[in-house]
Amino acid sequence: MTGTGWQFVKKRTADPDGGAVYVSADRERYRRTGGEALRTEAAFQRMAIGLHYPVPQVLECGEASDGTFFVVEESLGEQSLHEMALACLEDGGRELADAVVDQLVEVSTRLLSAQAGHPVDAAPDALRRWVEQAGWTHTVFAENPDFDTPRTHAALDRAMDQLDGVPLVWGHLDYGLPNVLPAGVIDWQHHGLIPLGYDVAPALDIIPFKGGAKGYVVTPAQRERYLAALDSAARAVAADPVSPHLGAFLLVKGLFFLALMRPDDPARSDKHRKWQYRRHLFLKGLEQYERTGAVDTALFPTLDDFAAGQGSADRP
Repeated sequence: MTGTGWQFVKKRTADPDGGAVYVSADRERYRRTGGEALRTEAAFQRMAIGLHYPVPQVLECGEASDGTFFVVEESLGEQSLHEMALACLEDGGRELADAVVDQLVEVSTRLLSAQAGHPVDAAPDALRRWVEQAGWTHTVFAENPDFDTPRTHAALDRAMDQLDGVPLVWGHLDYGLPNVLPAGVIDWQHHGLIPLGYDVAPALDIIPFKGGAKGYVVTPAQRERYLAALDSAARAVAADPVSPHLGAFLLVKGLFFLALMRPDDPARSDKHRKWQYRRHLFLKGLEQYERTGAVDTALFPTLDDFAAGQGSADRP
């Protein structure tokens, strides 16, 4: 990128076609390079702009001189909400800053309102396809064949029954603080059809799946306030509240966070421990959902607790 004013930021490791991310000298634009996956993402992003989703404007895209595909888009800011949350921890304490929750409420309600305004007519098996895509079920069951059981499938069937009739909309599928900035949402690589609410409702509850590695924790009051704001936003656009479906959403998220976790090298004890930890969390969520139809991730043990042999017990 010599002579263009673009500065290298990082490689696109999640893209099967490779590529990289660059930022302009004035920090106002980002340029991403890649292959077919990026081309598909750019096409979706342009559609999402037309649906009034809070996404970056695509300023330019096309074929570079070396044959790779590129996208130039506006910057939505310097820091994600995850980075803002970590910065707030410098003042001491571990609770997620209320200001970050407020920012998440603002972006999440904007996205939810736009999604609710553009439901998609889908095939009868669309919910099952969502479970397979969002939960990476083929990968998870290949890596964890002991979870590919009637018990697991019965719980997933229950979740789909619970979500029957919920509008299907175009979604992000990896929505969370690292992909949210105060001005909108980035990284739409894994987009697909979702039940309304699946993107935004679990955004705070998925933090414990990281095992405490995020550095911050969410309070019950913050969870309650966030979900209440989402339900209010849904009602404002004549949609049903989304919080009653959080348990079904988190059951699928438990599979999502287990995908690609099984280590290839048995000597990597650290990776093996994380894989066993995510297995434990999925089983915890499954047990909760079977009993109550809900999943309370606040009861999940941290990775350190699990590694110390305390993972078999819920938090008090």
